[in-house]
Amino acid sequence: MRHTAGERQERIVEPDHRYGPLRDAELAHHLGISTDTARRDVEALSVAGRLNRTRGAVSLPGAAVTGVPAIRVLSEEPADGTDAGGLTVGLVVPHASHYFGEVIRGVREAVDASGSRLVLGITGYVPGQDEVQARRLLDTGADGLLLAPGWMYDGTEENAPCLHRGSPTALLDRGAAAGPQPAEFDGVCTDHAAGAGLAVRHLAGLGHTGIALLAGTSATGVQVRAGYETALRSTGRTFPPAAMIDLPGSGADAAGMKDAAAQLAKAVDQGTVSAALVVGDTDAILLLQALASVAPGLRVPQDLALVAYDDEVAALSDLPLTTVAPPKYEVGQEAVRLLEQRVREQRGTGRATGARRHLALLPELRVRRSCGAAEEE
Repeated sequence: MRHTAGERQERIVEPDHRYGPLRDAELAHHLGISTDTARRDVEALSVAGRLNRTRGAVSLPGAAVTGVPAIRVLSEEPADGTDAGGLTVGLVVPHASHYFGEVIRGVREAVDASGSRLVLGITGYVPGQDEVQARRLLDTGADGLLLAPGWMYDGTEENAPCLHRGSPTALLDRGAAAGPQPAEFDGVCTDHAAGAGLAVRHLAGLGHTGIALLAGTSATGVQVRAGYETALRSTGRTFPPAAMIDLPGSGADAAGMKDAAAQLAKAVDQGTVSAALVVGDTDAILLLQALASVAPGLRVPQDLALVAYDDEVAALSDLPLTTVAPPKYEVGQEAVRLLEQRVREQRGTGRATGARRHLALLPELRVRRSCGAAEEE
């Protein structure tokens, strides 16, 4: 049965429908209405003097005196008047560990700081799950979406997720090629190509001319590869034989890792390679172990300088690894701020009013022993 605005509002203030702490989406669920409708009804009741509205809560007139439980809607204006609090932020990621664990921590702490709520969808890189999880979170009351799609390259190989249905949406640590709808979304990502440049320039500055790259086919690896090629050209370096060696992926294939180590050791022995960038640091540690097996006489960093990419466990290697560290936590934080701004705009005007933003954050080079330079840590 469809209720009029007046009937809905009467249900909110009826004594039998006084709730404890509720978010907009939860109040909407209790009443069987949309989140936006619940928000408008609460505002209308406040303007009419039928609810007392304060920051973070609304209550029935006289509730403070009589002790009557208040309806607390966790989406009212924070102290600065920006109306950012009380959102339900939907986050869709391929997984919740490894690289994305720190991104999620940044998102969660930014959401908590604004008095909002985070709901999570995990796709596991399963085709079609980007759309399934995003729609699920929207259907359960998410006010906006942060999306880290499972595509490996730049978004051209799948035309998803074209599914935000007017809800504020931002890409998280993903870029999108020009043309598909995701390119029109706001987005915050790490400039992995620039991170590769940091590593190449550092190794070139140490005098290395033959710099190899070992990477898999992850989204990060593809972007690092592009930056590596550009950085080699910009530093006047040439591509040595066996300059780019494919890794088997997460070190799961021990034989594949030994093969990659053997290719690298051969290039070092031939004098064409003296340094390498390895994506990521877990694979770099496994590579060191494989090198000890296939080329026990090869010394790091004396014969081969290594720089890893990621810095999750690089400092824990028996030979601490110089690494390029993406600002994963900051990516999560900035994405929440950008999404909250879009939600505020849409609440105020019914549409996003500012220019779309693609924000790229730069990684940091952390020097340790594996590259042969003086440690900074």
